[in-house]
Amino acid sequence: MTSADRPLANQHIAVLLGGPSAEREVSLATGAAYAGALERLGARVSRVDPGPDIAQVLTALKPELVVNGLHGRWGEDGCVQGVLETLGLAYTHSGVLASALAMDKARSKAVLAAAGIPVPGGGLFNRHDVARDHVMQPPYVVKPNAEGSSVGVFIVREGANGPPREVAAPDWTFGEEVMVEPYIPGLELSVATLGQATGPRALAVTEIRLSTGFYDYQAKYAEGGSVHVLPAPIPDAIRDRALHFAKLGHASLGCRGVTRADFRYDGINDLLVLLEVNTQPGMTPTSLVPEQADHAGVSFDRLVFWIVEDAYARKCAGGTA
Repeated sequence: MTSADRPLANQHIAVLLGGPSAEREVSLATGAAYAGALERLGARVSRVDPGPDIAQVLTALKPELVVNGLHGRWGEDGCVQGVLETLGLAYTHSGVLASALAMDKARSKAVLAAAGIPVPGGGLFNRHDVARDHVMQPPYVVKPNAEGSSVGVFIVREGANGPPREVAAPDWTFGEEVMVEPYIPGLELSVATLGQATGPRALAVTEIRLSTGFYDYQAKYAEGGSVHVLPAPIPDAIRDRALHFAKLGHASLGCRGVTRADFRYDGINDLLVLLEVNTQPGMTPTSLVPEQADHAGVSFDRLVFWIVEDAYARKCAGGTA
């Protein structure tokens, strides 16, 4: 490979990976994938597993750009983005406001619904009330209001004798309020979207066929946890609606870089529902975004290069979405 083939030659890029959240192991894999691609593109990479001293570490390193490979709380909810803004560093993915908004399921659902996107019903409930008795007629889903990767999610099936007692356990660490939504039967679909909040591009629709009961942490990241069917074998009209809603969700939340929108499609009732928009989608060997990019003719290294270029463009434009 010549220097002309290495578009990031000699650029110093810090990759954040690991971190303190419940999704640490996935973040380590995502960060490793980012770092490998950046090195193949010619960059000088510093791998940073952030802790409370992250500002001091980055100040000492003086990178030209930060690739955010973190998942979950702190890395995905606007906190680390705020640190990077304060340090004046260019960074990948969405900014402070969009990250915080997308991570909060209740607030992001309100924004998505206001944009005309169909979302599940339900709302926030105290976790002890949810553990004490059914707060809605089963089937329904209980999930933390501000976690990713389906951590802490329970499906209460029709005919269930009682609610999930686990949410009232002393070791529950996902907040006092939980989101409770009606369970939407049917297909699990996902769409990757690239670009600025204005004019984003949705890549494709993947159907996720599960080996577990639902699209949980195991199904997302374990070998054989799920099978991805790309393109999803769904009617053209549903495909077009999913692509449209993914772009609209990306834009309405003010996202940048790459996001992944997760849907449920109930074919019997012709119901397509957007569950959430993930602003820090995984880049592991089983991840959906690299698969969809490859399907669209974009290699993994080219995808990472685009993500970096988008971050530089945002910095030059002075944006803080």
